[in-house]
Amino acid sequence: MTEFNFSPSEYVPFRDKKVLEKVRKIKREDIARHPNPDFRIQVVKDSEIEWMFITDIFFRIKEAAEKDERSVMIIPQPWPTTYRRVADLINRCKVNCRNLYTFNMDEYANEDGQIAPETWPMGFTYAMKKWFYSRIDEDLRPPENQMIGPTNENFKDYGKMIADLGGGDICYVGPGWTGHLAFIDPDAPEVPKDLEEFRRMGPTIVTLSPFSLAQNSLHGFFGASGDIAAVPPKGATVGPAEIIACKHRIDIHAIGVHGTDTSWQRLTSRLVLHGPVTPLVPESILQTLRTDVWVSETIARDIEPDWDKGY
Repeated sequence: MTEFNFSPSEYVPFRDKKVLEKVRKIKREDIARHPNPDFRIQVVKDSEIEWMFITDIFFRIKEAAEKDERSVMIIPQPWPTTYRRVADLINRCKVNCRNLYTFNMDEYANEDGQIAPETWPMGFTYAMKKWFYSRIDEDLRPPENQMIGPTNENFKDYGKMIADLGGGDICYVGPGWTGHLAFIDPDAPEVPKDLEEFRRMGPTIVTLSPFSLAQNSLHGFFGASGDIAAVPPKGATVGPAEIIACKHRIDIHAIGVHGTDTSWQRLTSRLVLHGPVTPLVPESILQTLRTDVWVSETIARDIEPDWDKGY
């Protein structure tokens, strides 16, 4: 066979061929091994991972309510089925959420940096209010101003709002196609290239990578049809500083394409979990932190050609 050499496209943020080849070869049986004992990776059945997410959110809220303690969560969107089920558990168990504070980790913004209002149906704050807050029984809900998303009015103080509550108790994250953390893509001009400066980065309006536009165009909210023009070009996001300051983090790797075994995340997850810690792979900073990592069987499966499948 004639050898054919090429470098990754200049549009690919992380282009170290040796590292890419190394992580590409990580097998299912090896993916949970990591030198940092506080970075705890486990492979989970696809059918169980959402239930783990649901129950973790619920029991954290329930435990805080029973202790009459404040619970501060930095949460991702959109996960309609997850938040509906958490709300149902809250209602059935009559859990009073008066001490619950949630902060959406990000929200869409336009080319001028204006943040999408909570009335925009494709927005993350809209999803939070519709699928979670409004489904909690009225007598159990927290005050609505404790269900918080980035807005044009609050964003300059967004990090301070979280810090003033003692920081997040938990942050749920998961890597994007570029290895992005929240909405922080490695090729965004607003993102520092120096690792220590990156770790100090707080809430920022960032430019979304074309890969993130493609990823988000597959969301059901945008018709799951690859309509990249429907996805706003920027995002308002918490920074690594807020995620690092959290008392705990759970990192979920479980995104496929509409229930199939096809996933853009299979290589990205290996790079995030076992590649270098660098702003070129923003979520890689979790390797240095106390983090529980849940990897679905679909994402953990070996990367190998499927010669029977074309497009």
